[in-house]
Amino acid sequence: MEEKAPNLQLQEPVLPESLVPAMDLTWVWITIAAFVVLTAVIILIGKRKKKNRIDPLALRRAAYRTAVKSFESTTADDARDAAVKSSLILRRFLSDAVGDPALFETHEEFITRRDSLEKLTPPAREAATGAFAKLARVKYAPEIPSDDPAVILAEGRLLLDTLNGGFLP
Repeated sequence: MEEKAPNLQLQEPVLPESLVPAMDLTWVWITIAAFVVLTAVIILIGKRKKKNRIDPLALRRAAYRTAVKSFESTTADDARDAAVKSSLILRRFLSDAVGDPALFETHEEFITRRDSLEKLTPPAREAATGAFAKLARVKYAPEIPSDDPAVILAEGRLLLDTLNGGFLP
């Protein structure tokens, strides 16, 4: 019987890297990139929300100044024209100042909506209701009323002051 002689040669040691299973680094890089992009998006959205915060008082002041200028530059040929222009200026003021949709509603929709003018004090709300009713009567009269257009515009300007001073804190 032939015995095989033992091999006494030294063998190279096994490298530790060869014992670790091969890992595809593509997924690691994709995960890191996705994390970086998601973080950037969250930061940008946070900055945008901070920029979109508008001071309501500044908004009201700007709307008031615009409405005052509109009343100062407005002239009317007759009572109906004055009522239409006054109503439009006042409704635009309410829309710009407090986000009330009065500008886009008919008179009936405006007076029947429960939350209309909810940001105003009760006296200011009553003044607005009465004034808008009068403007509606003049605007929708079958014949053009003989009211003085300058008086209607002046009453609209007074209502603007009442509305501007009648916001709830």
